[in-house]
Amino acid sequence: MYTAQGKIDKSGPSAMLIQYAPLVRRLALQMIAKLPASVELDDLIQVGMLGLLEAAGRYQDDQSAKFETYATQRIRGAMLDELRANDWVSRGLRQSSRSVASAVQAQENKRGRAPTEGEIAEQLQMSLDSYQHLLQEIHGCQLVYYDDFDHNEQDNNFLDRQNQGEASLLNEPLSQLLKGDFRRQLIDAIERLPERERLLLSLYYDEELNLREIGAVMEVTQSRVCQLHSQAISRLRASLSESIETMAN
Repeated sequence: MYTAQGKIDKSGPSAMLIQYAPLVRRLALQMIAKLPASVELDDLIQVGMLGLLEAAGRYQDDQSAKFETYATQRIRGAMLDELRANDWVSRGLRQSSRSVASAVQAQENKRGRAPTEGEIAEQLQMSLDSYQHLLQEIHGCQLVYYDDFDHNEQDNNFLDRQNQGEASLLNEPLSQLLKGDFRRQLIDAIERLPERERLLLSLYYDEELNLREIGAVMEVTQSRVCQLHSQAISRLRASLSESIETMAN
């Protein structure tokens, strides 16, 4: 809440939580849409509330950033720290995700086109059923992992290096990734996806439909939506692997 002078009233933490609880929930919903089903929304909200309290305690009234902007960064940071601490995607699943991307790339190079699921499964020496089960397991794995950028021996990792000082509000890692050629290459990679997977990504990220709603539009089950989403992300990782490696170095 605010005082009569328009400043934040830090004497009432309960009022602060009530006022900004919708912001925490909105940020948690945005984040959980791209995470595995094992991550609980309530857990993210609880951690986000702690981030909000920390923001209220550290915010200075004379800071150039508005409180909501400052709090948003703190809330997101608290959620990300919790996810990393609990290793929400195991190293095994991250490795599996990279293996699928490598198989996609190998088949694309071999055939000169986007490979089918059967061809990718063959490259991985799996049955089609096993491959589709793997796709469902790795749903929620990201296009880019923060540890993709941690090949050096410096004390600070990539995210730390990109988030130092007040300028970090305008200098987020995502902003850095979308600058220059990477953004154009990502657009080109999406345009080369099979039409069905392109539609899925549009419904998921542009229209912000959930898995059940996408399944209804595409007339498939939610589990099939998970599989197709994982496969689309793997195709993008394969197309952008060289760019990601270049940025990491």
